[in-house]
Amino acid sequence: MTIAVLRFPGTNNENDVMRALSQIPGANPYLVPSSSDPAALKDADGAVIPGGFSYGDYIRAGAVAGVGEILEGVRELVDSDRPVLGVCNGFQILAESGILPGALLPNVSAHFVCKWVHVKVAETHTPFTEGIERAVLALPIAHTEGNYYCSELDLERMRKNRLMAFRYSDANGRIAEDTNPNGSVDNIAGIVNERGNVLGMMPHPERASRPSLGSVDGLMILRNFVRRTQ
Repeated sequence: MTIAVLRFPGTNNENDVMRALSQIPGANPYLVPSSSDPAALKDADGAVIPGGFSYGDYIRAGAVAGVGEILEGVRELVDSDRPVLGVCNGFQILAESGILPGALLPNVSAHFVCKWVHVKVAETHTPFTEGIERAVLALPIAHTEGNYYCSELDLERMRKNRLMAFRYSDANGRIAEDTNPNGSVDNIAGIVNERGNVLGMMPHPERASRPSLGSVDGLMILRNFVRRTQ
């Protein structure tokens, strides 16, 4: 399976994503610069938009990248039911482009937050959480604008359709205000679209993909992503 890993000016996690995906049998990741023609994604079986600071987070995180021409190719992947994963800045880009609902606002602390957190996996099935429903994962975050916000209407729709893939918790899966690192509504750490082929998440699964990094929990998400491309 060929997986396109997008690279915008300012992104800095593309190599980490490539390295993590390369551990998974069947995954053949390749880099696609954002300056490429959208047709560069035509033959991809899926795509990852990695983290970093696309265009220096000018205006706000993901705003410039979210209107880039390469997003036309991403939309085509989504419309053809191929999987797309946006991590951190990638989630911000998916929200800015309107592919996913809501927005990522500045953290309530107004500070950059970089630490390990726990997230509880949704109780409902999604292609990205298959086989790990209700698990609690240890993943790192590193962001200034990770405070997920959406309208009451969107929040009600996500609750009704069970589109919240991950929620910040403690190590026992307890979800509460004191386990929320950035102020996200309902402790949301990641969401999927209604079709189930797009996941946006603030924690970094690629940074939890080897024992030497402190956790391999992220590999479970990435393996499911690769499986979804097949």
